[in-house]
Amino acid sequence: MTECISVFDMLKIGVGPSSSHTLGPWRGAERFLGELYDEDIFKRVTRIKVDLYGSLSLTGKGHATDFAVMLGLSGADPEYIPVEDIHNVIENIRLKSELHLGNKKTISFDISQDIIFNREFLPFHANGFTFTAYHPKGEYTSTYYSIGGGFVVTEERTIAKIKEEIKQSFPYLVNNATELLTYCHGLNKSISEVVYENERSLRSENDIHHELMRIWNTMLECMYTGCHTEGILPGGLNVRRRAYDMHQKLIGPLPYSSPQEWLQVIRKTEVKFRQILKWVSCFALAVNEVNASLGRVVTAPTNGSAGVIPAVLMYYIVIENHEADENQIKQFLLVAGEIGSIFKKGATISAAMGGCQAEIGVSSAMAAAALCEVMGGSPEQCLMAAEIAMEHHLGMTCDPIGGLVQIPCIERNTMGAIKAINATELALETDPRNAKVPLDKVVNTMWQTAKDMNNKYKETSEGGLAVTVNNADC
Repeated sequence: MTECISVFDMLKIGVGPSSSHTLGPWRGAERFLGELYDEDIFKRVTRIKVDLYGSLSLTGKGHATDFAVMLGLSGADPEYIPVEDIHNVIENIRLKSELHLGNKKTISFDISQDIIFNREFLPFHANGFTFTAYHPKGEYTSTYYSIGGGFVVTEERTIAKIKEEIKQSFPYLVNNATELLTYCHGLNKSISEVVYENERSLRSENDIHHELMRIWNTMLECMYTGCHTEGILPGGLNVRRRAYDMHQKLIGPLPYSSPQEWLQVIRKTEVKFRQILKWVSCFALAVNEVNASLGRVVTAPTNGSAGVIPAVLMYYIVIENHEADENQIKQFLLVAGEIGSIFKKGATISAAMGGCQAEIGVSSAMAAAALCEVMGGSPEQCLMAAEIAMEHHLGMTCDPIGGLVQIPCIERNTMGAIKAINATELALETDPRNAKVPLDKVVNTMWQTAKDMNNKYKETSEGGLAVTVNNADC
């Protein structure tokens, strides 16, 4: 059974710092509210307890998992809540020891007692969390798993249930890169054209255009915000924002007053090799500094790797092709989303399951394939670009210092972006017939590597830099 994963599943708008540890639990809380309504329990609820397990417990504080479940239970939407309101909502809950459930009724809620951090792992997935609602006649419990990229499932979501949930099947079902290439050849279409036909089976062309441009504009605004915000990131590591200082040195004297004007000004700056490296790094830093501050980003495919795709797309627009318009932006995002879905189906996009290769590695592969197509690459070359990018992230661990999505996470986005550009150039200069490693083999290898990797390197902050470098060193 091939599960239909839309581009808009892979590229979600939400709040940082983590898709698996913030956005996923937030969405899980929303789903639990829905269950309370469906079971006709909501009006009788007097208390809710949240149990976090495994990786969600070990790094939940640094990833704002506790904030996320409270915001979700409060009825806030991560796509639309003003980010400046987040701390006010949390502080009100903390001070009053009460929560406005679903934004409809007030219940008592003691953060120290009602959010439990359990170090043990549930067997189904590393990111498990359970909600328990208490009411006069008993209690109601549901357990969810945040499997990366903001995706949330229950253990009972079997293949049979997946079939029931798919209301409309894609005309071109893709499990892996080989099948995607077969469709490209058979239909004489590019990757983006095949993906577009699939998306048309789910929504109108106007909706596709609107949502793709909303994703891009969120990315652009995120880069703009990050490049124009200075100071220290929250969390206690005292990490100074670097995008602001780097941007100040790069931008030059021309005036601008909006993200669109800013884009035009960047096109007029110096484009020597060192400047290009700095611009790409600056864009990636900007996004992930916003992400680390509970700002709004696009999971691509995760929050921790949210800077790679915007940085590479921005590179294409402001450095490589000044004539690029909405068509190339949509083309880029369609290809990126499809490559991400192949990794999700064949391996994982969860660092708690596969280490950072599942986040930065996948995002770099997504960006490489997308850049390759808009730069004129064939479908074979696009898949080669994705393969090269992932091949050189295999085995990358997830070891965030202090459980925060800051060190080394922010810098890793700059490296993923640069590797994506390099992978594209290598692919464009290579005859695909001479390729030795197909993308599907790399996806399989990544998944095998993930299964072999010690759990302390899977977003637990129990190994790697998270142990050798501590908060005092920072």
